[in-house]
Amino acid sequence: MQDALFGGMDAATNPEESRPVERAGTVRMRLADRSQIAMQLCSIDELVPPDHRVRVIWDAVCQMDLSRFQASIQTREFTQGRSPNDVRVMVGLWLWAAVSNVFCGRELERRCERDLTFKWMCGGLSMNYHTLNDFRVEHGEALDQLFTATLGRLMHAELVTVDRISQDGTRVRASAGGKSFLRRPTLEECLIEAEAHLADLKKQHDCGENQPVPQQQQRELALATDRLNRVRQALEEIPKVEASRAKSHNKNREKPPRASTTDPEARMMKMANGGFNPAYNVQLASDPLSRAIVGVMVSNGGNDTPLSKPMREQVEKRTGQKVSEHLLDGGYISFEVIDDAAAENVVLFAPVPDRYDKDETPDRFARQKNDTDAIADWRKRMKTDEAKEIYQQRASTSETVNADLRTYRGLGPFSVRGIAKVTCVALWSALAYNLIHFAWVLT
Repeated sequence: MQDALFGGMDAATNPEESRPVERAGTVRMRLADRSQIAMQLCSIDELVPPDHRVRVIWDAVCQMDLSRFQASIQTREFTQGRSPNDVRVMVGLWLWAAVSNVFCGRELERRCERDLTFKWMCGGLSMNYHTLNDFRVEHGEALDQLFTATLGRLMHAELVTVDRISQDGTRVRASAGGKSFLRRPTLEECLIEAEAHLADLKKQHDCGENQPVPQQQQRELALATDRLNRVRQALEEIPKVEASRAKSHNKNREKPPRASTTDPEARMMKMANGGFNPAYNVQLASDPLSRAIVGVMVSNGGNDTPLSKPMREQVEKRTGQKVSEHLLDGGYISFEVIDDAAAENVVLFAPVPDRYDKDETPDRFARQKNDTDAIADWRKRMKTDEAKEIYQQRASTSETVNADLRTYRGLGPFSVRGIAKVTCVALWSALAYNLIHFAWVLT
């Protein structure tokens, strides 16, 4: 009995032999699990830090006159109806969307649910992409006047001048496909089919005079009507395309003109990648000294030549000041443009093309045989070192402004259709750019 109880004591006399055997294995740690649901108690105002840029946008919006945005609101005091969202929040959302490089209403709706900065801007208001998209493009005139008012504040602070402006354009992809561009005979066939389809739908959904039409049937009728209107508008654009090609020297001007049934006002343009895509030509004018955007214009023409004079007129109308010097690249220059600018006492700074006729002098800066006084002065001026130094401001201003808007300010491929709506998108981006660029003044 004693041997059974204490029989192993002699074998364990060595301390080293009595230690337990170490076992190898993975290290155990408490891991983070961010998928677990936790309740965080904080106010909406605590979602973003006090020095965040979204607060800068909100402070600027609160100082704006948004009465023109409120003019279309029919819900008034002592009347029935659901109250719409605060226009300050809607304006702030689209400006912050442009700052955050958000292109469309669906993405903005998702950001309002998940992104803390957008949730802070909403302030507890619910958003849906239909309301957001409608607000973005339905206040074109009010948005244009808001851009002018913001520019006026900058000029009043003597931060922006328009004595010298720099202009450049960028071609942005339109919301249409290349296969949607059809010739006149095909468009006429599509028109007949669209009219017949709409007539058939009306017969199928005829519920009587006093019976309401179901929502699904209303949707089908609306889509068919929209299709018919777009085909009609495409046919109306065919003569405009023909007139534009008649003035062009492009070798493809003899081909039959085509128009899109998706976005009739879009045009096929040569893009930066060398290919041709449906696009719009977004023109921007900027102040070389302050780098502020002072003019925004959208064209569906691929030729930049006729766009310099309208841009000067727009800038002068917005600011009430005279444009004396205009910086342009070679795509805007023609003899007619130079003569018109000289008649308005505007000095053009643009490169002289390195082309000449066989019977003329090879010196491109020398006066040519058919030159007017204005063209001869332009050639002579661009040969001077002073003019070359001034012209260098165009690339450092316009090129970088265009790149900033396309890369960081939401001026990407358009999700809207038509020049009017595209202009609204360009204005949102330009306004957001100016607000961020001069935040310390506008807040």
